[in-house]
Amino acid sequence: MEWMKALLLENIHPDAKAALAHAGIEVDARAGSLAGPALTEALAGATIVGIRSNTKLTADVLASAPDLVAIGAFCIGTNQIDLQAAGRRGVAVFNAPYSNTRSVVELVIAEIIALSRHLSDKTAQMHAGVWDKSATGSHEVRGRTLGIVGYGNIGSQLSVIAEALGMSVIYYDISDKLALGNAKRADTLEQLLAAADFVTLHVDGRPGNAGFFGTEQFAAMRPGAYFLNLSRGFVVDINALADAVKHGRVAGAAIDTYPTEPNNGSPFVSPLQGLPNVILTPHVGGSTEEAQKDIGNYVAGKLIDYITTGSSIMSVNLPNVAAPEPQGRRVAHIHNNVPGVLAALNAALSAHQANIAFQSLATRGDIGYAITDVTTAEPGLVTALTAMPETIRVRLLTA
Repeated sequence: MEWMKALLLENIHPDAKAALAHAGIEVDARAGSLAGPALTEALAGATIVGIRSNTKLTADVLASAPDLVAIGAFCIGTNQIDLQAAGRRGVAVFNAPYSNTRSVVELVIAEIIALSRHLSDKTAQMHAGVWDKSATGSHEVRGRTLGIVGYGNIGSQLSVIAEALGMSVIYYDISDKLALGNAKRADTLEQLLAAADFVTLHVDGRPGNAGFFGTEQFAAMRPGAYFLNLSRGFVVDINALADAVKHGRVAGAAIDTYPTEPNNGSPFVSPLQGLPNVILTPHVGGSTEEAQKDIGNYVAGKLIDYITTGSSIMSVNLPNVAAPEPQGRRVAHIHNNVPGVLAALNAALSAHQANIAFQSLATRGDIGYAITDVTTAEPGLVTALTAMPETIRVRLLTA
């Protein structure tokens, strides 16, 4: 394999570095995130970049990194990456949609119990030297109703564990999702808000979700209900939440993600600070050693597969093509998805006397991806494919 460099930012688990290094890739691992000229400089010559949630890979940043072939988001979300710009440059993006599911679910359960027992207030009082032994406002979660907004990987697993605690579950999702256990589907968000004692958000980072939970939704919650958000910070109007808590419309809240988040060690400021029965955590829903280890191994494995075999399975922006072990030389061809590309590709292969052992093609929106294994071919094939007007990127991989 030709020399390749991977830049890993934001304290990605050491297992990822070890896996990439074992695959023959030089690794530059750094603790924090980067931005501006520092990011551009660090990306020089990089084939792979691995990030978490703080590093922003915009179209301009991607344009400044012509050697970049793949991006690893060592987290669930990918809204910090311009996925379309990456696709247009033939850069594959991989994330970890499942690896930290359990960690997030466990934190939600812990916070539901903590809110119901006002544990954040009680521990603050104890640290201040105040002994206030009282059951007032403290409740069991058994028999309460949990409303889950977003019934994907996290929401559905949370549903099962909440039922094991004796809670009733109602959920709302814009997609048709199968109810697990005894959970019931709400026809509308308003129906869920009127019924739930706890409302927890588990929605994705699509732009249409920005600010969808605000004053109107808090007003629609049943009196004395609690609110949790461990999904995306920009989906909640934080000022509206603070107002709802101050006026007693919401009995308490647990927030893990915020519209803007500082780097580690930098000051954090929020209108939620100092409010009673409000739990604030620094975006650590998936930050357990177990989850970070699993994420490191999973994403690194996907990056290595793509770099070495061209397999794009689970890529979030390129067509998903599964490929067996290469049979001879492998040509990976990313192109604009327009009529006639496969015919033109095969015409170029034929013109260079290529003997095809394997070929697979998939499309996704405006992008097509073809993998072709050739056992023999005349020189100049890659040059000819690169010159095709539909070509976005060509890579030649050897067995």
